[in-house]
Amino acid sequence: MTVQTAKPHKRFEWDRFFAWFGITLVILLSIFPIWIVLKTALSSSTTLFEGASRILPSEPTLDNFKRVLGMVSAEEALKAGGSGQSVNFLKAIKNSVVFTGLIVLGQTFFSALAAYAFARLKFPFRDQIFTLFLSAMMIPGIVLFIPNFITIKNLGWLNTMQGMVAPYILMTPFAVFFLRQFFLSIPRETEEAALLDGASPFMIFWKIVLPMSQGPLATLGILTTIGMWNEFFWPYLIGKDEGVYTLPVALQQFQTQTPQGSPDWTGLMAGAFLSIIPVFILLVVMGKRVIESLAFSGGK
Repeated sequence: MTVQTAKPHKRFEWDRFFAWFGITLVILLSIFPIWIVLKTALSSSTTLFEGASRILPSEPTLDNFKRVLGMVSAEEALKAGGSGQSVNFLKAIKNSVVFTGLIVLGQTFFSALAAYAFARLKFPFRDQIFTLFLSAMMIPGIVLFIPNFITIKNLGWLNTMQGMVAPYILMTPFAVFFLRQFFLSIPRETEEAALLDGASPFMIFWKIVLPMSQGPLATLGILTTIGMWNEFFWPYLIGKDEGVYTLPVALQQFQTQTPQGSPDWTGLMAGAFLSIIPVFILLVVMGKRVIESLAFSGGK
């Protein structure tokens, strides 16, 4: 005779349920504006307001994307609700890639140099200089626009890529602080062994410290990429020529076009959606590493 034992009753985990419910709600609220942008971009100008209360576009179309990418004629653009004027988004995307890439490379490299100097090298008033340097984070960026603009104008760099890149290409207090926190955690024994073998401080930095710091360097690069990709005011101030428009500036110019007395919302949302795709992919691929590195830096 066998005795069957009753299975233990599994208690419903309300705390887990509410946690997942809250996470799901936050995710939905976060992606809802992006969906509205995509829905508007997929709608035609004639059906946009008719289906405003619907969750899906009434008559999905890719014409708005073709229009902002310059794949249709001026007559077809006017028929679709556009202004017929061309804003070269492909050129703007290329300028944004160059603008962002130069700043990310320059800022990451120079910030790493400064951070290593503050973390490892010994020189008079090192800690005081570092504190003074960090205090620059309290200065609003808008205060620096006028002196920077006068400098760029005197150099003759208005309407040039170097004029847009110059104020950002060196280092920022946050970047130096962020990398210094990681450099301080690297065992000194590794660097001392290389020093005994005759390596110079720069060789130790280049051959040992940088390869061991790929995670924080990548994180800094991602954060800088996001910030510079969306930077609007300085490129708008310096780059008045259409040939140096970055993507945010091109979107602003596109917004000012008002065919038939109203903004071209469908075309504008198509351009806005194209502009967020690179940053979205970057965050999906590298988001976990960014969070881990920020948590590590904040714990030191």
